[in-house]
Amino acid sequence: MTTITRQPAAAPGPANQPICGAHGLTKVYDTDAGRVVAVDNVSVGIAPGSLTAIMGPSGSGKSTLLHLLAGLDRATAGTAFVGPHVFARMSESQITKVRRDHLGFVFQQFNLLPTLNAEQNIRLPLELAGRKADEEYFRFVVDSLGIADRLTHRPSQLSGGQQQRVAIARALITRPHVVFADEPTGSLDSKAGHALLGYLQRAARDHGQTIIMVTHDPLAVAYASRALILLDGRIVDDIAFPSAQQVMARMAELT
Repeated sequence: MTTITRQPAAAPGPANQPICGAHGLTKVYDTDAGRVVAVDNVSVGIAPGSLTAIMGPSGSGKSTLLHLLAGLDRATAGTAFVGPHVFARMSESQITKVRRDHLGFVFQQFNLLPTLNAEQNIRLPLELAGRKADEEYFRFVVDSLGIADRLTHRPSQLSGGQQQRVAIARALITRPHVVFADEPTGSLDSKAGHALLGYLQRAARDHGQTIIMVTHDPLAVAYASRALILLDGRIVDDIAFPSAQQVMARMAELT
């Protein structure tokens, strides 16, 4: 696999300031069973160029927190921000523009369009934004992910690992300030999953790409520079350079 040699888009604001995060973030759902607090008064800052893993027991609020940080859902109270953009002060159309111009997304189910080939899927965010691709950067991304020989293939003609690498390329092609990944290895076998995690780790560690990843796998967390452990919608632990053993021991205490 080609070594990554190019930087993502420069983060907004001073380098020592969080590139995104939350202040007093709360999300409450009213259900037939009663009031559910999915995220409970979370305040956190995410450093530029970090790979942050969010982990916790089932129902702890991991995906809800990711969606709030990414502007995919509205908070009940508090706010999330990306650079100077504070979601609570913005309209839906303004948030959509921030997501389009500054954020990348990778999901467990890949969300590739089956009628488009790999290259068309990768270029799609740029086309939707009315932007022209930087052809040199496009070539760099597909080469670094090892999918240059699969660009004419449709998703049904690709393995799970290849589909996920196409999804990663699609997330990176706009040079986002932050990439949000929800269980990115959940549909992959062990070998493909570790290869993908190694790529994400190098992208953050060596080349400044900020990545926030939800995972249930302690082995995946070990690739991160930081682990946020959630329980009942609250951050109960914040571990720098976590090991799988640390995370497993902490999870055992919580379950």
